[in-house]
Order: sequence, then C-alpha cells, then structure tokens
Amino acid sequence: MTEQSVIFFDIDGTLLDHHKELPATAKEAIFQLKEKGHVVAIATGRAPFMYADLREELGIHSYVSYNGQYVVLEGEVIYTNPLNKSSLLNFTEKALHNNHPVVYMDHEDMRANVPEHPYINESIASLKINQFPTHDPYYYQDRALYQTLLFCAEGEEKQYEREFKDFDFVRWHPVSVDVVPKGGSKAIGIEKMVEKLEIPRERQYAFGDGLNDLEMLSSIENSVAMGNAEEVIKLAAKYVTHSVDDDGIYHGLKMTGLL
Repeated sequence: MTEQSVIFFDIDGTLLDHHKELPATAKEAIFQLKEKGHVVAIATGRAPFMYADLREELGIHSYVSYNGQYVVLEGEVIYTNPLNKSSLLNFTEKALHNNHPVVYMDHEDMRANVPEHPYINESIASLKINQFPTHDPYYYQDRALYQTLLFCAEGEEKQYEREFKDFDFVRWHPVSVDVVPKGGSKAIGIEKMVEKLEIPRERQYAFGDGLNDLEMLSSIENSVAMGNAEEVIKLAAKYVTHSVDDDGIYHGLKMTGLL
C-alpha cells in the first residue's frame, strides 16, 4: 500500500495555464493522486470564492487561501489570520484621501469602497473569474477580512508600506496591490494543515511558479517549480518541471515518483 502524501498546488501559472484553463493532463493527474489515497490541496493567493468551481471540478476540499490567511481542511476551517481592524480603518482613510480605491475581501465575497473605477475593472478582469466587486464602503465593519486590494500606479504603494507596519503589500498587477497581514504566507498556512494531517516532511510536496510561492517552495521538502517560473523560484525548488502549457503538473508528479 502506498504511504499517504500531501500535495499542495498553486493555481495561476501552475494548475491553470496562461489562458486560465486547466490542462487535461493536470486534471487526470490529480484524480490519479486521489485514487492512490493522497491528500490533494490548493495553496493560492486567491479568495475561496474565486476558485470554488475549480475545487468542485477536481473534488478538492482542503485549501490554503489568501496566501495563508484562511485555511480549510476537508471542508472545515482550521486557521484564520484576519487584517488588523484599526489599522485597516486608518489605511482606508488614507487611501480615500489619495483617491486610491480599495476592495475588501472576506471568505465569501469582495466589496469596493467606490461605485466604479477603471483600475478595479482592468485588474479584476485579468483574473477571468466573471466576478466583480459590488459597492459597499462599510464592508470592513463587523466582519473578519483576510485581504484588501489597493488600486494605485506602480510605486504609489510605498507611502502605505512606510506607514502601515501591520500589513504586507504585494503587487500582483500594474494597477493593483494585495494588502495582507504582516508575515503571513502560504508556508504558514500549509504548516497549520500538515500539523493536523500528521504527514511527515518527507511526504509533503508543493508545486508553484510565482513570487508568493517562494516561502512555500523553500520550506517544503519536495518542492517543484514550474518551467514557466522565474529563475529565483526555480532556484528555491528541489525539482523543476515543464511549463504549465507543456503538461508541467503531470511531468512534475512523474519526476517526484508520485505517479
């Protein structure tokens, strides 16, 4: 009998190709992993509601969302790390003063503090999720938020980085920046999950391609960088597989001996 392993997959540029589509070989490979009794999980910067269809298609019920801030194991929430409320309020006031829109995100939805803005439309459209934030400037009240999006030109986030030490600012688009709790990462979220699973380090695997995968690939013993990853990501990983557009998931799983 095969010993149980856990395999974490990033989404964009890893599971999904550059057209935001799931390659047939990746889907088949994941079903094979599950048939062998392995735990298959997602580790992403996305909000849970942004990949509900993908989880359903693959039958995956364990996931690390918001780069480690919201962790679910087999449908049960096991760890959350929300944004500091008072810092978020001050941050919002400064962003309003600078005419920089903000989108608030919890585990269920996202709402914008302005009715409409071209930066919001441009960046959210690039995710190809057919979902845009509606207007609710008070969505930050009375709920836990795990990420906020700040919309500004490159370099304009520097003033926020200097002032708001509770947050990390990670640019993901020319006009948009992720705002997340300081020091949070996929690696921390994964740690919370594997503690519950009690699967040893030598049977932990992770696939990724982006800068937000760096800590995950550095900390997981059997880490796999996609062929389309930047050089710094490849250097952090134990293995480098083919590009996402060239059956990278399938080849990476063969390379590690999981398939």
